[in-house]
Amino acid sequence: MKKGKSCVLKGYKNFKCYYGTVDSKNFKSIYLNLQSWIHPQEHMEDWSRLVSNFNKIIKNFITDTLDKQLFENNFIVDLDLRTSGISVKKRSFMNLEITFFVKPNTEFKSIKLKNSLKKLISSINKELFQKNKHFTFHLTKNDKSFNLID
Repeated sequence: MKKGKSCVLKGYKNFKCYYGTVDSKNFKSIYLNLQSWIHPQEHMEDWSRLVSNFNKIIKNFITDTLDKQLFENNFIVDLDLRTSGISVKKRSFMNLEITFFVKPNTEFKSIKLKNSLKKLISSINKELFQKNKHFTFHLTKNDKSFNLID
C-alpha cells in the first residue's frame, strides 16, 4: 500500500522544487527538495570547505526563518554537491533536501503548509541563491538558446 505523497512547486527559474512525505497516513515529517545546476564564479583550491560553509549558512538561515507554528525546531539539511567535480568550466548538479518534523494535527494537504514552504523557498532563493558570491544557479545543465535566421 502506497502511503507517500509529493507535490511539485512550479514557478522557479533557477531550480526545480518539490515537497513530499513518505507516510501521509501517519504524517510526522515532510521533505523539501531543491535541485539546481551550479556554476562556479571563480576558481577555488578547497571546494569542500566552501560547500561545507554553504551548508552551514543554509542551516542557520532555516533556523531563523522556520515557521514555528507548523514545524518542530529540529530539521535535517542534506546538501549533495560533489566537490570533486566542481570546475569553473562546467556546471555541477546540486540537490538540497531538507526534512522537517511537523507539529501534531498538521495536514499534508493544508494550504497553510504549502504557503509556508513557498515562503521559505522564496526566501532561500532570494537570500542564499541570488546573493551567492561563489555560484550561479541554473535550471538546466546547458542553457538552450535559439538563433533565429531571417
